[in-house]
Amino acid sequence: MRTGAIILAAGTGSRMKSDVKKQFIPVGGKPLIWYSLQHFTEAGADDIILVTGEDDIEYCRKMVSDFGFDRVRKVTAGGKERYDSVYRGLCALEEQGYGGKDIAAIHDGARPFADAEIIRRTFADARNCGTSIAAMPSKDTIKISRKLEDGTYEAVSTPDRSTCWVIQTPQTFCFERIKKAYDGIYADPELQAGVTDDAMVMERVLGVKCRLTEGSYRNIKVTTPEDLMIAAAFLRAEE
Repeated sequence: MRTGAIILAAGTGSRMKSDVKKQFIPVGGKPLIWYSLQHFTEAGADDIILVTGEDDIEYCRKMVSDFGFDRVRKVTAGGKERYDSVYRGLCALEEQGYGGKDIAAIHDGARPFADAEIIRRTFADARNCGTSIAAMPSKDTIKISRKLEDGTYEAVSTPDRSTCWVIQTPQTFCFERIKKAYDGIYADPELQAGVTDDAMVMERVLGVKCRLTEGSYRNIKVTTPEDLMIAAAFLRAEE
């Protein structure tokens, strides 16, 4: 049973308001994407697929070579939507011979603090259960809202906070199940609407309920300039 990883680094990062795409912004002296590649290497991933923008393939290949990430088997172009990029990553793992009970982890490259311990936990749960998504209990009260005619929103209900979890990545699965789920998304475009993560694909296509695995409150997604400041502070605290 092999363990593969798909690291997504194809986003444009428009909310970062930077000339440099967020996954390549230097943090602690290294490109943000470096941390994900390093953590998956430390966690023992056998094969890594790096999915990036078409224009960034050569940059990423050079970075992978310069930093000696010898488990990166392929740098490939992503697609228009996140699910397009994931599907291309799954196909790249399939080209490496993945199938059956092999494990595939899918990770947002803008989450630099999913460390090796978190990754290994998702590997273990996926081996045991077939699914594992990193998550943490919500510390905030959640409101279900609706949009009003004037463009504002109002709260309409409040779910029990004890049942609410904040979902992260990596999201890790038995390869044959996640590939089947993504094949299903591509077979029926109506299923694609509103898809935001891989567990949602499993739920929508296969009706699978995914195992929640302990992540970390530090496992933030760097999306805005404020997130970048938090990431830099985390790294300074580790020095």
